[in-house]
Amino acid sequence: MPNGAESLLAMVAAHDVEVVFGLPGVHNLAVWEALAASGIRMIGVRHEQTAVYAADGYARATGRLGVAVVTTGPGAANTLGATGEAMASGSPVLVIATDISSAVRRPGVYRGVLHETRDQRALFGPVTKAAFNVPAADELPAYVDRAVRTALEGAQGPVYLGVPTDFLTAEVEWGVRSATGERPPVPDLSEAVELVGKAERPLLWVGGGAARSGAGAAISAVNDRLNAPIITTYGARGISDHPLVVRGPVHAPVVGALWDEADLVVAIGTDFDGMMTQNWSQPKPRALLSINIDEAELSKNYPADVALLGDARHVTAALAEAVPVKKAAVDVERVNAAVREFVRADSPEAAVFLDAMAGVDATIVADMCIPGYWLGGFHHVRRPRGLAYPVGWGTLGFGFPAAIGAAVHGRTIAVVGDGGFLFACGDLATVRQEGLPLTVVVVDDGGYGMLRYDQQIAGHAITGVDLTRPDFAKLAESFGIPAVTLDGFGGLAEALTAEGPNVVVVNARLQPPVNTSPRWYRTTTG
Repeated sequence: MPNGAESLLAMVAAHDVEVVFGLPGVHNLAVWEALAASGIRMIGVRHEQTAVYAADGYARATGRLGVAVVTTGPGAANTLGATGEAMASGSPVLVIATDISSAVRRPGVYRGVLHETRDQRALFGPVTKAAFNVPAADELPAYVDRAVRTALEGAQGPVYLGVPTDFLTAEVEWGVRSATGERPPVPDLSEAVELVGKAERPLLWVGGGAARSGAGAAISAVNDRLNAPIITTYGARGISDHPLVVRGPVHAPVVGALWDEADLVVAIGTDFDGMMTQNWSQPKPRALLSINIDEAELSKNYPADVALLGDARHVTAALAEAVPVKKAAVDVERVNAAVREFVRADSPEAAVFLDAMAGVDATIVADMCIPGYWLGGFHHVRRPRGLAYPVGWGTLGFGFPAAIGAAVHGRTIAVVGDGGFLFACGDLATVRQEGLPLTVVVVDDGGYGMLRYDQQIAGHAITGVDLTRPDFAKLAESFGIPAVTLDGFGGLAEALTAEGPNVVVVNARLQPPVNTSPRWYRTTTG
């Protein structure tokens, strides 16, 4: 009879998981020992936060479940920041953490067992969609199945699964994967069609929920009839190649005007978060049609005139067959040209950077850093899931470790600052060990550039933001990874033609773009 670790991996594999990310510990070694016969690839990382960031990056790049396996206590606690980012961004991630043996656990008593936490699951409550403890060894496969389905079905998000270490070596029968849950039916569209029929200047606002649903083709289809400008949020960049996609953020005045002038906003898979709406200083739409799989998100930040509860892809596809054909009221080509000119006038150096990135055929993973903000706002993403950006929780240090997960899927470029890269630079060892097709672009501006800017515009002394850094090229080379150093972005396009793994260090300082809160052009509420 198989043991618990073997049954756990068999159930994970039954859900089409091909790769997991993790760090071994004394309590989870049975999982590592069972991996050889499981057919699952384990990417061994150097810190537990990397395991979850990488699982998140993999999920964002592929649309599949990302899985992290970590050990008890401090190992589990180390994942919390990365798990919170996955939660804020709606990423389907399963965090499997061992717990102390059920044989020594005494309910309500902290006994001082190695790695013991009074309530490990409770740590994950605020940063997960759901958190489960496996109550008995023979229930392990069923709980794995439940956790996977919870992460993937409905509004996606991370799930915690706690497994007492003794369950991994107990005899446990194979489990049976449950049937996939039924998707919600398409709601009645009559009120939505009527609302669309009245509109003369409709606007599509497409969010990360639409991207996770795979709604790109449906969005293109509905807009072949509406002929409206399409504004995508950070989580939806690249979702559609429709010619009416606006290539800039709503924070740029020429794009913000589209919102102001629209007489109907069709919101697909979005919650209108503060970062996209400049803390809701954008005025309430004259009319709002909201499509979302999560009922709580339909009218959370702007009240919807018509709310359609359901999967973004299926509801939008049905809407495409029902709405009337509209004549285009906005010249999106002119808007996009104006955006390009705006960037060149606002920051010529950023324009050079964006031009260098424009020809890249790779998934881009950006950190919370000034070059990442430029990419999130103004980079033309050419394919679905082509950009991962941690604006959900604003998690500095996301970019490099998340790119490790994306690179398991294919060619990836991480764009990070010198400060954020130092959070997880030890995982260059993982990149080298696994031979991942990853290029890390480290833009070195001498510290926390965004925070330095915040202090400067506030008239404060520059404090705590200028950092001592290593020679990043030599650091990469010490791991056996080729590296080059550039002064400015002039040679970046050529440097990006090299196959990874490699590191490109760019010594440069950029002004933050208008999609960063100090430069929001509307009057903000916070």
